[in-house]
Amino acid sequence: MISPPSSLLKFDPPICVSKKADRTSPMGPSMRATPEKPANTCPIPPLPKAKPAQSEASNQETEQILNTIFPPRKRMEGNELWVQQVSSEACTRTDVVHLEELLDATLRQKQARERGICPIRREIYSQFLDELIRQVTIDCVKRGLLLVRVRDELRMTIAAYQEMHKSSVALGIRKALQAELGKADMIKGISDLENEIDELKKQLNEEKVKCDTIEKKEIDKRQVEEQKYTEEIKFLERVNQQLTVMFLIIPRKQISKFSIIKTCIACFNILNVSSSSSGPTGRDQGSNFTTVAIS
Repeated sequence: MISPPSSLLKFDPPICVSKKADRTSPMGPSMRATPEKPANTCPIPPLPKAKPAQSEASNQETEQILNTIFPPRKRMEGNELWVQQVSSEACTRTDVVHLEELLDATLRQKQARERGICPIRREIYSQFLDELIRQVTIDCVKRGLLLVRVRDELRMTIAAYQEMHKSSVALGIRKALQAELGKADMIKGISDLENEIDELKKQLNEEKVKCDTIEKKEIDKRQVEEQKYTEEIKFLERVNQQLTVMFLIIPRKQISKFSIIKTCIACFNILNVSSSSSGPTGRDQGSNFTTVAIS
């Protein structure tokens, strides 16, 4: 027979239950335990003393509760069904010490991690807790049932954490897929923005060239205007000097109102002529003004 997997939870030896069709009975297959043959032909020992009915009822109730808490193991090998139930034997101090040593040895053998999340260590300690619950249940059924509630609560909490972990992993995968799907749109948007930036840079360079051209034209125009206004200022200064000389040289008595008016008109005419680009230079204007003033 193939032995069931080892566990810290103590089980009774497996019992073979054969499934064979009963030819004489129309009810079909019958379940019966295969009796073990005696190893030798020693005399039959005397029958043990009968236990009280109350003690037997209590033991049966304990076994039923243990079978409810820890369902029996079942293995099918060929046409034989092997059943292994949890042991209902009470433990001693030596059993507790042996259980502790077995726990440490199992942790070392299966190379369980001492810290962090380790499924192997969690499984071993789960078996260890089941064995403690079995021992406590044999001594006191109510305490054992309370420990079962605590165990179920812990398992439910761990299952909830595992479900949350699965949900978070699924959410992360879904977000990653969404990001991957939106990656193409983002790349296209980035490409469009880069093209727009290049176009704007091109327009900026063109505007800079236009600005430089306009600035150069304005500088040339300003220089021409400054030169023109400088010549006019010089001309007016010469006219002022000539008028001053004329008024100093010619006696006041000889200066009539008509000559003064004529001189002012000549000045205005010369200024109008000087404002045009094709007008005479400052020297010619000054000579013309002197001639007009003397006449």
